[in-house]
Amino acid sequence: MNIVLVEDDPRIADFLQRGLRAEGYHVQHAAHGNQGLSLALSASRQSQQTSAPTPTVVVLDVMLPGMSGMQICQSLRAQGVKLPILMLTALGTLDERVAGLRMGADDYLCKPFEFEELLARLEALARRAQNLLPSRKPILQVADLQLDRERMRASRAGVPLNLTARELALLELLMAAPGRMFSRERILSSVWGHSEDPLTNVVDVYIRRLRSKIDENHSVALIQTVRGLGYRLEEPMSDQGHAIAE
Repeated sequence: MNIVLVEDDPRIADFLQRGLRAEGYHVQHAAHGNQGLSLALSASRQSQQTSAPTPTVVVLDVMLPGMSGMQICQSLRAQGVKLPILMLTALGTLDERVAGLRMGADDYLCKPFEFEELLARLEALARRAQNLLPSRKPILQVADLQLDRERMRASRAGVPLNLTARELALLELLMAAPGRMFSRERILSSVWGHSEDPLTNVVDVYIRRLRSKIDENHSVALIQTVRGLGYRLEEPMSDQGHAIAE
């Protein structure tokens, strides 16, 4: 997914750029309203010139120098830009939310917000733009590893795995997107929530525990470490030299 981020607060902008890029998104950032409008218009033109465009979402702060987020949103819609727009604001009044939606915004998120909620809203906007419906498979399977999401029971090669509730939640996250790299920050916020200290090593501890139950005594290791980035679960190919099991 491509993200056009228009945010003038350097701390928030830096946090969002690092987090979104860690999730694999391409981020273009503008700190000024006029520059943000130009970036969004350019992204719209590029998407129209591509036969199979990558989903692009515009994330607009309301209070910006030069042009406000409201003005940018109104200008984009007036010029026929159909990219999904998510508005960010520290002033979450009902009147402001209604005004933003009437200007053409697709969604609204009030500061402070949880990063995980931002990701979920971006993914929902991208699906909506592509007319895709979210699907939830009752059974997840990668190689000979299987997870029954209804019963929350896992097995490998037909042998039941004795997993705790937290281990099951971690496994479900990884198996729901085979081959996708999950940063430690994403895993922490998805499985533990933001009450957990971001400097904790709990993710690495649970990955080791999950590996000992899933990959131990099997010739093929499914949980892969991407050095310095995070983890993913997939059936490894012989040419995947960049991912290792640890």
